[in-house]
Order: sequence, then structure tokens, then C-alpha cells
Amino acid sequence: MTEKLFYRDSMIKEFQAKVVSCSPLSEEEYTNRGINYEVVLDRTAFFPVGGGQYADTGVLRLADSQIRVLDVREQDGIVLHCTDIPAEPGTAVTGVLDFEERFSKMQQHTGEHIVSGIVNRHFGYRNVGFHLGDEAVTMDYDGPLSGEELRRIEWEANQAVAEDIPIEVLYPTEEELDTMVYRSKIEIEGQVRIVRIPGYDTCACCAPHVKTTGAVGMIKITGAIHYKGGMRVNMLCGFRALEDYNRKEESVAAISVRLSARQEEVVQAVSRLEEEIAGQKEKIKRLQEHYLKRRLSEVTPDTPAVLLFEEELDPAAMRRFVNDAMEITEGICGVFVGSDKAGYRYVLGSSGRDITALAKEMNQACSGKGGGRPPMVQGSLTGKRKDVEKVLWGRKISRKV
Repeated sequence: MTEKLFYRDSMIKEFQAKVVSCSPLSEEEYTNRGINYEVVLDRTAFFPVGGGQYADTGVLRLADSQIRVLDVREQDGIVLHCTDIPAEPGTAVTGVLDFEERFSKMQQHTGEHIVSGIVNRHFGYRNVGFHLGDEAVTMDYDGPLSGEELRRIEWEANQAVAEDIPIEVLYPTEEELDTMVYRSKIEIEGQVRIVRIPGYDTCACCAPHVKTTGAVGMIKITGAIHYKGGMRVNMLCGFRALEDYNRKEESVAAISVRLSARQEEVVQAVSRLEEEIAGQKEKIKRLQEHYLKRRLSEVTPDTPAVLLFEEELDPAAMRRFVNDAMEITEGICGVFVGSDKAGYRYVLGSSGRDITALAKEMNQACSGKGGGRPPMVQGSLTGKRKDVEKVLWGRKISRKV
């Protein structure tokens, strides 16, 4: 059994240990990540993967070199340090954690306890899923929460932070556990470890936590969606919440400059811009309709082919033009939107020709693809305008019998 220093003191950054064993790894999952060995120490402050969060990382320092610890897992009470190079059994090492990352994880995990305890106390919902990644933190609750309720939960969680409450870790006997009310997502065998935040939460948990709620820093709910009949809530705490705020502040500042609006007024400025864009789109639509009517007026029953090439045209207008042109002539009617450089989207139709065969010939000659049912097909091609015209203008119309 490995002596688990992370349970003695979650703030340990460095520790002294001795290598008990070192075994090569053949698992493809690990070798793809540069992990080649499993090192067992007599004692460790590296917390293994589990409980919804990823493992600690860092290095094992030797007298003249160091070994990277890239992952940590536990098997039958033995903590396995997954490393890139081997360590000689019996060697004394200094374990050094990536403590900035460890502390961030403790902030997130303790913040989850506070929020989940509040949700359970006010609404009776259980936390049925928890994931602490290197960026995102998600919690799944088995009941719905409104936007207003989430804001209240967030406010109360930050009150808990402000109170700077000492966090207790308990190892109750079976008799004490029988009388204790606590949260737990799974059935636990053996000694149960209880993490208690007085007034807010009592939960069975194996992970390290900060020592007081004040060390969690700001707790910010960043999003929530309905998920499997309940809610999936996204949250960030402490320095991660600060980094998220800084990114969003930079975005708001950039938007305010582009829109010539104060930062607190960017929403109104965006709304005005959306109204302007909608008005411009309506104007473009009217001009487009006027233009297409004019082009349509040039079509006669004897027109052998109506081929319209435009850089921009919406799909509905393309189909409308081809339909209207087919009512006037039995010739080939087509609209091609794009450019020789970017390629073209097309709608092609004819009430007097085998349009499927004609489209197939055009696609073969112009590197195109598409489909549909006569009398209209549509698709895209990468050929040039002259190649399209060569295929379509070179065809004489055959009247329907």
C-alpha cells in the first residue's frame, strides 16, 4: 500500500520518497502519450485519476536528472506513477507536483461541493455526474433549474466563499456513518472519507480539496442546458474563472471598439446593427427580384437557352427564376452562382429536354455533381463558365412530341 500524502495535507508541493518498483508498459493507450513505465513509490502526494477528475502531473527529481510523471492511477491501494523513462528501484527521489494545476483542480472540486450542496439543500436534486477536465467543469443534476434559480445558487455559493469556512475531512466509524446525512454518488466499500463544509455540504469524496472555502475564489456558473430530464451545469472557480472573465472582457472591449459603443452598451449596439442588416437584406431582396424580372422579360418561347451567371443569389431565387423561365420556353434554363475561381452552385431545368442526361454531361465536362428529378436538377461544379456554356449552348432544343 502506498502512503498517500495527499490525504495528510492537500497543500504538499514536494515530497521525499523511495522507488519501490518500475515496470515497462505495453498499453497502446499510454505509449501513444509518451508513457512507457509505471513507477511505484513508498509514499506520494500525486493524486491518481478518479472521482470525475484527471490525475496530477509533475516530475520525480533524481540527483542529476528528472523523470516526468504524465499520469497517475491507483490499483488495489497502490499508486502507479506513469512516466516517460524508468526509475531504478531503491532510488531516492523528490516528487514535485505541477501545483498550479493541482490547486486549480482543488478550487474547482471544492466549488462543486459548495454548489451541489446548495442545489441538494434547496431543491433536493442529486449530482449524478461530474467531470473536471483541464478546462471545462460540468455537473449533472437530476432535476430542472431556471435561470433565476441558477443565479441564486451562484450568489449563495459565493457567500460561502466570502465566509472562508474551514473544510473538514472526517473518517467516521460505521456506527457514526449510520447516523450521518451525506451525499454520495456511488456505493462505497471500506473506510468512507467525508468532506464537510459546515452549513453547505457533507459528501463522501476521495479527492483533495482546499483548506477553506475562501481559497476557492470566485464561483461562476458559465452555462446550463437541459440534459436527460435534469440540468447539465458548467462552472469555473478561482483562477479559471478569472481567465474566463479576462477572455470575455477582451472580446467585449474589441466589439465595443468595432461598434463605437461603450462596453456596457454593446448588446444594444449589436441589436441596432442586426436591424440595419435586416433592412439591407430586404432592400437587396427587392433589387434582386427587380433584376430577375428584367432578365426574365428578355426570355421568349424561342429562346434556346437561358443561362444566368451571378456572383451572389439566394437558392430560393435561383429556383424561382428557373421555374418562371421554364413556363416561357422549352429551352434550357439555368442559374449559376459563384465564380470561375470558387466554382458554381447551379439550378438547371427544362420542360422540353432530358435535363437529367444534360446535367450528367455537364457534370462530366465541368467536374460537377448534383441530382434531382426532372424537370429540374441542382448541384455544384468547379469548371469554368466557358466550359458550361460550351456544353449547354451547343445543344439545340428538341420539342416535346
